[in-house]
Amino acid sequence: MSLYADYLKEIETRKEQGLKPKPIDDGALTREIIDLIKDSGNDHRADALNFFIYNTLPGTTSAAGEKAAFLKEIILGEAKVEEITPSFAFELLSHMKGGPSVEVLLDLALGEDAATAEQAAEVLKTQVFLYEADTDRLQAAYKAGNAVARDILESYANAEFFTKLPEVEDEVKVVTYVAAEGDISTDLLSPGNQAHSRSDRELHGKCMISEAAQKEIEALKLQHPDKRVMLIAEKGTMGVGSSRMSGVNNVALWTGKQASPYVPFVNYAPVVAGTNGISPIFLTTVGVTGGIGLDLKNWVKKVDGEGKPILNNDGNPVLEQKYSVETGTVLRIDTKAKVLRDEDGKELVDVSSAFTPQKVEFMKAGSSYAIVFGKKLQTLAAETLGIEAPQVFAANKEISHEGQGLTAVEKIFNRNAVGSTPGKVLHAGSDVRVKVNIVGSQDTTGLMTSQELEAMAATVISPTVDGAYQSGCHTASVWDKKAQANIPRLMKFMNNFGLITARDPKDGYHAMTDVIHKVLNDITVDDWDIIIGGDSHTRMSKGVAFGADSGTVALALATGEATMPIPESVKVTFKGKMADHMDFRDVVHATQLQMLQQHGDNVFQGRVIEVHIGTLLADQAFTFTDWTAEMKAKASICISNDETLIGSLELAKSRIQVMIDKGMDNAAGTLAGLIAKADRRIAEISSGEKPALTPDESAKYFAEVVVDLDQINEPMIADPDVNNADVSKRYTHDTIRPVSFYNGDKKVDLGFVGSCMVHKGDMKIVAQMLKNVEKVKGKVEFKAPLVVAAPTYNIIDELKAEGDWDILQKYSGFEFDDMFPKAEARTEYENILYLERPGCNLCMGNQEKAAKGDTVLATSTRLFQGRVVEDSAEKKGESLLASTPVVVLSAILGRTPTAEEYKSAVEGIDLTKFAPPLAAPATTRSAHF
Repeated sequence: MSLYADYLKEIETRKEQGLKPKPIDDGALTREIIDLIKDSGNDHRADALNFFIYNTLPGTTSAAGEKAAFLKEIILGEAKVEEITPSFAFELLSHMKGGPSVEVLLDLALGEDAATAEQAAEVLKTQVFLYEADTDRLQAAYKAGNAVARDILESYANAEFFTKLPEVEDEVKVVTYVAAEGDISTDLLSPGNQAHSRSDRELHGKCMISEAAQKEIEALKLQHPDKRVMLIAEKGTMGVGSSRMSGVNNVALWTGKQASPYVPFVNYAPVVAGTNGISPIFLTTVGVTGGIGLDLKNWVKKVDGEGKPILNNDGNPVLEQKYSVETGTVLRIDTKAKVLRDEDGKELVDVSSAFTPQKVEFMKAGSSYAIVFGKKLQTLAAETLGIEAPQVFAANKEISHEGQGLTAVEKIFNRNAVGSTPGKVLHAGSDVRVKVNIVGSQDTTGLMTSQELEAMAATVISPTVDGAYQSGCHTASVWDKKAQANIPRLMKFMNNFGLITARDPKDGYHAMTDVIHKVLNDITVDDWDIIIGGDSHTRMSKGVAFGADSGTVALALATGEATMPIPESVKVTFKGKMADHMDFRDVVHATQLQMLQQHGDNVFQGRVIEVHIGTLLADQAFTFTDWTAEMKAKASICISNDETLIGSLELAKSRIQVMIDKGMDNAAGTLAGLIAKADRRIAEISSGEKPALTPDESAKYFAEVVVDLDQINEPMIADPDVNNADVSKRYTHDTIRPVSFYNGDKKVDLGFVGSCMVHKGDMKIVAQMLKNVEKVKGKVEFKAPLVVAAPTYNIIDELKAEGDWDILQKYSGFEFDDMFPKAEARTEYENILYLERPGCNLCMGNQEKAAKGDTVLATSTRLFQGRVVEDSAEKKGESLLASTPVVVLSAILGRTPTAEEYKSAVEGIDLTKFAPPLAAPATTRSAHF
């Protein structure tokens, strides 16, 4: 009983931390617990019984397999446990979701004992997580004339697993809790520096907001036992930055409902809200758990007599409050009328967007998973019976405007649609099931994805997925005990599931910590692809990519599909000429700035940015698409010229071949298949059979933005504006300032060149700037530390071959060593160059951080409070974002440069250039350009 003894020791350790026993997923431990239960005189029997019933994880965990087998023994009378009757055993099986439990239920339902078969069938009718092996058994039994199998299939065809569920309440009473003013990053709900604990839901729940906030939420629940606590972003958007399933899990843990009395710490149905609604990717995550996400609109722009917004001294619109949602306010959500009311029933705001037919179905079923699997099960059952499935689920909204052309994203969705009306052209707003081509899982959410896969009883990747990758980049910086415990386990699970993994569980190839977005950008080899990735920066420069929570990633891996409305698009084009001393990163920042100047509001939020940037290869174009997460866009699409796209695909092929040469391909030949797919796409473009994706001329856009390159004459910096008197204006990505704003005297404590926002060209810029300084001054001296992390190993290999790595090594005071990776995070920095391991590094904030209170100038995307740098007692930490040359020069100077210093420093350096594509490039093979 050594495992059980170890478990008891762990329980005592957790008790000291204020934690309950950890849920059990290990089959060997479960077997020991079962032996204790069978031993009627054992002193541990009562505890063992409690662990077995209430603390064993369901799905396809090895523990679930042992539990299901023992429950089967009890039902068949082969084992007798006074506390678990056969009827109770069936109830426990009904809460185990799938995998071993469904296998047992099918054994019993298709068995010889009629009474047992009937009971098993009744439980099976409530289950939706059935896979091919399960449905094959049902179909075979039905064809053999088994009446029970017919009964089950008829129930599935009628979707009784859904229709017999209770309806959503007509009214949901809530009491408000304002989590913060301004935009709320998911870092507040699930801090990046606590990523290691995300799969331990109770432990991770301790990090949400603050201990004081948790006590306040608990007090509200005691004061209002008949109400649900609604978490609010006052004067801001809830859940910006990333999807972060762990953030929704934490909110649900503190404010939601328990999913099953027999599964600990898995809650669902949180209620969240924001003055400006919910960030699109976070709203998807809320839907995964059957939650409610409200757009409050409780603050509106104050207008004058002519209806024009009244501006304050800073040029920002003055807001006035329509109604109060201060903490402790009681409100009523009328789910039938789809309005939010005050305590007395007065209507406050329309919230119909939160209660579309599809979202209401998620709420009724308790998750979006149950609906996705349920629809597939209903279809299969009806086909098996040879009948037409009755219309049980809300019909997908199909919007089609005759004579209206298609945007790029509309074309991709129409091409990849599954189950829509044949021949019908769908426009924005239509609800669509789509085939997913590429899936990415990253390492700080991967363990949660694996848990989700186990919970939905999935054991192998869908054969319709072209390729999937499990990264190791978010934990690349520090190979500490947490990483050593989590990452090998994750890689083994995902490798067995069918993904290409950054680490080989058998150590057959070198551990790769390449940034996930860069790898996904390479393995996306078709501009018509749909990509789902477990990170908000899943925004490829080929195809259309959506950042997603760990659950949606799991669903895409298991089913090869995703379900979402076709988003509206905003068209971005360019005019003018880019100045020689400007870097393309400045164009990206200027796009945000000029969009706000042209439209007042952020027209990108929740929409697809269709950027006409076709003269840049995929690596450089990715700088734009990557940033669109910070623009609050749902996704982005690059419109490429034919020649440019072919060049990008050839580059992708070469990098995939490098992965193959390193031994990373799997038995299914996934990587080789991607090269073959790229070859087919290149042939289509070259022949003119299917040119590069372009929108129709008659496509309709929500808005259009024209970026004037002539206006960009000095470097741009995205500033978190940490001391803005208006709290709601802090830590947004909307404050874009020219470098001259700082008058060359803003102190910089640390520079960071790295993350997914840089490419090989940026590394070469660093090397060239060091050469230039050395030439003028004889040597390079840093007045602030400069941390450099290349995004991929292949970039380092290419820099070594081309000689640029030598100059970086020359001035580095630290160079990563994969043979001896860092075991502890860096807490202090010297004024030297640090060459860090490829990966996210400072941008992620879960391992490396700047010193508290530092002003950091970085090429990354994250400027949220506490992400890259935390506040000190004396000073707020700042993460300002800029181009590579600005960051390098600032580290050398120890301050922001003047515009003149910048121009001098970059003279002769080949910065990332961009020229707007011509209306009809001479090299295009597209007849539709």
